[in-house]
Amino acid sequence: MQRPQALMLMLFGTYALDQRVGLGAAGILDALGRCGVSAHATRSTLSRMVGRDLLHRRPHGRRMHFGLTARATAILLDGRARIRQDSAVNDAWDGTWTLLSFSLPEAMQRERHDLRSRLAWAGFGPVQGGLWIAPGRAEAQRIVADLGLAGHARVFHGARADPGTDLATLITDAYDLADVAARYHEFLARWDSHPPAPVPSDPLAARLVLMAEWLDAIRRDPRLPVAHLPADWPAARAQHVFRGRDRALSEPAHRLAQTVLESIPLVAA
Repeated sequence: MQRPQALMLMLFGTYALDQRVGLGAAGILDALGRCGVSAHATRSTLSRMVGRDLLHRRPHGRRMHFGLTARATAILLDGRARIRQDSAVNDAWDGTWTLLSFSLPEAMQRERHDLRSRLAWAGFGPVQGGLWIAPGRAEAQRIVADLGLAGHARVFHGARADPGTDLATLITDAYDLADVAARYHEFLARWDSHPPAPVPSDPLAARLVLMAEWLDAIRRDPRLPVAHLPADWPAARAQHVFRGRDRALSEPAHRLAQTVLESIPLVAA
C-alpha cells in the first residue's frame, strides 16, 4: 500500500491545487479510507504535514479544513510537470551534460540529504564523492540556490566525455537502472491488462493509487538519453498505460470526489 502522505499529496494535487480550496477533514478521512488508510493514520499524516509546512489548518464553523502551503504548492506543481511531461524517454538529447561539484561540512548532514534528494529528482546521479552528473542542461544552479548552498557548489556543462572515458560504465555506476526498470515493471504488472480493465466501483481510490504509484515509478528515473538505455526499456509502455488508465478514471473519479469532499475557497498560505 502507498504511504498515506503520497496519497494525501495526490488528493490535494488533484482536487485542491488548481481550485485554490481547502478540503474538509471528514472528506479527507473518507477519501484515504477508500484507499485502505486508517482514520488514525490519516489524522497523523495531516498533523505531520502541518508540522512540515505542507498544509495549514483553517477552521470553518465547527469543521476543520486543510489548505496547501506555498511550499506544498511548489512541490505539487513540480510533481505534476514530471507526471504530465511529453515523453518518458529522452529522445531529444542535445549531447550536453551538467556536472555539479559540491563540498559540505560534516555538520551539514541535513543539507547534504536535502541536496542529494533534489539532485536525484532532477535526474542527477553520483559519479564519485561530491560530483554528480545529469544529461542535458539541468537546473542545478536553481537547486543549490533554493537550498541556500550556492557558496558550496560549482556547476559545469560539457558536450561530451573524453574518448578515454567509458561512458557506459559511468552511467551504470551513477544510476541504478535495474531499480528504475523494476519500478516500471511493477507498475505495469498492476495496471497493464488486455483488454483494459473496466472502471472500478471506486474510481476515486483507484485514481489516487494510480497517480501515487506512477509518481513512485518515475521518481528515480533520470530520463537518460535513449541511446544510453537498454533496447527493452519499459518507461514508454508504462507511460502509455498510465495515461490510458488516468483518462478512464478521471471523470468518474471527479464525480465521486464532488460527493465525498467538502471544500471552501482558500488562498494558500
